[in-house]
Amino acid sequence: MNAPRLLVLGTHNQKKGRELAELLRPHGLTVETLAAFSQAIEVEETGDTFGENARLKAAQQARRLGLWVLAEDSGIAIDAMDGRPGIYSARYAGHDATDETNNAQLILELAETPVEKRTAHYVCHAALADPTGEIRGEEEAYCRGRILFEAAGASGFGYDPLFEVLEYHRTFGQLGDYVKAAISHRARAMRRITPLIVRCLLEQTA
Repeated sequence: MNAPRLLVLGTHNQKKGRELAELLRPHGLTVETLAAFSQAIEVEETGDTFGENARLKAAQQARRLGLWVLAEDSGIAIDAMDGRPGIYSARYAGHDATDETNNAQLILELAETPVEKRTAHYVCHAALADPTGEIRGEEEAYCRGRILFEAAGASGFGYDPLFEVLEYHRTFGQLGDYVKAAISHRARAMRRITPLIVRCLLEQTA
């Protein structure tokens, strides 16, 4: 029997970790977040794009841990704000930002923007690094929608209560985890990179 195939998710975000773990569980992978490794490091996100930050996080954690690491960088881009907050989504309201303060900042900044100009898209860039830190593959995916005038729903995290998926006329905060796991930017990026993950980790235990 093959040894357990361990993939480390390069995040301390438990909600994000659960989302990713659920997507990978059917493939028989052993999945852990950085919370399981005391030797994990804080990677400074100095990149100018989601892709650069995802590669930095995957490569540096993989070299540190000597394990396969899947890292992703994601955020929201508002068309009326020239793509902001973008890579600064998690700390849009400042260094100590929370989901609540970020959402409040976005509502304030878009207060005078009419509904037809509140289009936006979530971005997720995922990168897979082998135990030497070499990037073995990456994928990027999107989910398009618009920003509401006020939050709706309590599911998800980040900007989910403000992000309306047009096909459903509901926010991610209202749609819940099941629907989000099927159509979100992260789910789409994961589906694209999953065959590579499975192939790479199967190879190491063949």
